[in-house]
Amino acid sequence: MAHFELEDCFPDQAKIIVIGVGGAGGNAVNTMIEHHVEGVEFLAANTDVQALDKNGAPVRIQLGSGITRGLGAGANPERGREAALESIEELTHALKGADMVFVTAGMGGGTGTGAAPIVAQVARECGALCVGVVTKPFRFEGRRRTRMAEKGIELLEQAVDTLITIPNDRLLDITSNSTSLLESFKLADEVLQHATQGVSDLITIPGIINVDFADVRTIMSDQGRALMGMGFATEEGRAVAAAQQAINSPLLEDVTIEGAKGILINITSGPDLKLHEVEEAASLIQEAAHEDCNIIFGAVIDHNMGEALRITVIATGFDSHQPAEEVMEEAIKTHSGRRRQSQQLFATGMMGPGGRSEVVTRPAAPARQTGLFKSQATAAASSASSASASQVSARPVAGEASLSTGRRPAPAASHSAWGRVDGNAPDPSEIPAFLRRRGDDGFLR
Repeated sequence: MAHFELEDCFPDQAKIIVIGVGGAGGNAVNTMIEHHVEGVEFLAANTDVQALDKNGAPVRIQLGSGITRGLGAGANPERGREAALESIEELTHALKGADMVFVTAGMGGGTGTGAAPIVAQVARECGALCVGVVTKPFRFEGRRRTRMAEKGIELLEQAVDTLITIPNDRLLDITSNSTSLLESFKLADEVLQHATQGVSDLITIPGIINVDFADVRTIMSDQGRALMGMGFATEEGRAVAAAQQAINSPLLEDVTIEGAKGILINITSGPDLKLHEVEEAASLIQEAAHEDCNIIFGAVIDHNMGEALRITVIATGFDSHQPAEEVMEEAIKTHSGRRRQSQQLFATGMMGPGGRSEVVTRPAAPARQTGLFKSQATAAASSASSASASQVSARPVAGEASLSTGRRPAPAASHSAWGRVDGNAPDPSEIPAFLRRRGDDGFLR
C-alpha cells in the first residue's frame, strides 16, 4: 500500500524586527523588552559600546568601530551617518529576511539622527516594510539640536515607508510636576510599544475577523507621515471611548485622522465583544477619515482581556510620499571618498544572546553590494582612491600616529547633508545676522 505524507504548506509567521538606533532608540527597545512584547525580534545599534553593554536586546551591533572606536558620535549626525555606512554589511546581515522593520531613534543627536536613515534604507533594500518611530527634542534643548532633528526626520521620511513622530514637548502637557523624568520618557516609548504590539497582534494572532501581513503592507507601504493611536476602556460605552482615545493621541505630532487615505483598525477584547460595539468603533473612525479611505479591519478575541477593550489605529496617506531610490547616493559617495588606510583592519562587534561581544578582526572587504548600494558604490569608486591618497600624502605623520596610538585625527567639518555640524562649530544663532549667509540647502553657514 502506498503511503502519502501531507506536506506543510502553511508559511511561517511574518518576521517583525524592532531596531533601536542610538541611545534613545536603545532605551525604547529596553522598555519593550521589559513589557514582554511578543511576536517581534529586538536589535540595538549604537556607536557607544557602554550603552550597548547595558542594552537588553539579544542582538547588538556596534556601528562604525573604525570611525568612533566605540566612544559614540559626539552629537554629530555626520559621524553617526558614516558609522552606519561603515557597518552596512553587519546591518544587512541582521535585517535580512525581515518582513517588517520598525526603526526607532531620538532625533537631534549624533547616532540616531545620522544613522537611522541609513538603517531604514538597508531594511528596505532587504525587502522589508519599514516604519520609523522617532522623537523630536524638547524646545529647551536649543535651536541647533532642533534643526538637526528636522533634517534627520526629512532624510528618514524619504527612507522609510511610514513615519511616526513624537515631539518630546508633548510630554510636558500630559505629565504632572511629580512625574519623574524616567516615567515621562517611558510614555513616549509606549507609543512604539503599542504600534508594534498592535501590528504584531494583527498578523500573528488569528482573529474572528482576520488581517494578514499583505493587508498591513497595503496600508503602510510608501505612505509618508502616519498617525498611530491606541485606546483602552472597560466601562459602559467602552468601544466609543477607546476609539476616541485612539484617534486623539496627545503624544503624536500635529496629525489628525481627517484626510487619511488608509486606516488599519484592530479591536481586541474578550469573548463578550459585541457586534454593535464593533460597528460603533469602526463607524466613529470612518466618519473622521477621508470619504474614500481604504479601511482594513481586524478583531481578535483575547481571553486575558477580561472586560477590557483595546483599539489600535494606524492611519496613513496624509500626503504624497515618493520612494527615495537615490536618497543615499551622496552619503555613499562621501563615505567612499573618506576611507583611510587605518580602516584596512577594523573590528565589528556583533553581540549574541549571551551578552558577550564577539569581536572579529578581519581585513576590510567591499561590502555586499545589492540594489541601491551597488550602483552608488560603483559611481563613487573612482574618487575613493584619489581622496585616500591625497589624505595620506598630505598628513603622513598624523596618519602614522593614528595607527600606532589608536587615536584618529578629528574629522573636518562636513557640509554634505547636515550643514556645519562639527562639534566646535558655533551655533549660527550666536553669530550676528550681517555675518551669516544661507547656503543652497537652507542651512546657515
